[in-house]
Amino acid sequence: MIDLHLIGIGTGNPDHLTRAAVTAMNAADLILLPRKGDAKSDLIDLRRTICADVLIGSTRVVEFDLPIRDARAPYLEAVDDWHDAIATAWATQIATHLPDGGRLALLVWGDPSLYDSTLRIADRLRADGIALRVHVEPGITSLQVLTAAHAIPLNTLGAPVLITTGRRLREGGWPAGADTVAVMLDGGGAFEVLVPEGIDIWWGAYLGMPHQALLAGPLDRIGPQIVRTRAALRERHGWIMDIYVLRRRPATKAT
Repeated sequence: MIDLHLIGIGTGNPDHLTRAAVTAMNAADLILLPRKGDAKSDLIDLRRTICADVLIGSTRVVEFDLPIRDARAPYLEAVDDWHDAIATAWATQIATHLPDGGRLALLVWGDPSLYDSTLRIADRLRADGIALRVHVEPGITSLQVLTAAHAIPLNTLGAPVLITTGRRLREGGWPAGADTVAVMLDGGGAFEVLVPEGIDIWWGAYLGMPHQALLAGPLDRIGPQIVRTRAALRERHGWIMDIYVLRRRPATKAT
């Protein structure tokens, strides 16, 4: 039996780890760290730093190469195949390092419940016949770090919030019935499809990291600056993770 602990680690800042996360890491027999290629070496470096900071016992840390998603294939098909490949990679590591079972931990950016597929990949292991019990330690999400960095509430008074992806925003425009929209997994500038007047944006990249970048203001003025800044940061670091909140301003009453 494998006890799989999916541990939310926030946005890479060791100060964002919960005490429950630290306890779970130290209770694990094995922590697997995925390598995502040279362009994203910062990501595994942060995971290494977190392990070095909090592990005090005999937990083993093993790195493995994460399969790469085929960017040429249709998106949903490519993601499905990619998740199958990741599940196979996990199964290989389990067979190699925990052949008799034990406690396995994976460190998940943000929280495993919000636009993360780790839980779905774990389901694939079960479907393939691996005896698995899944435990989740919640983490601070990038959305929480974004609103904290800008010192704003996520919702307006008594109003709902819609969380979506850049792909959905680009394809469908502003979601019906929403005044506040949080956008994740944007490949870049999906907000450019919107009529910007009357919309404010709060944007952040590399949240919680030393090179965190923030911009906020009216979308018609700040949007082009975000596009330029994002491109420059991606060029500088070789990768980027960002998120933003869009909010429609209340209509002013005629006098």
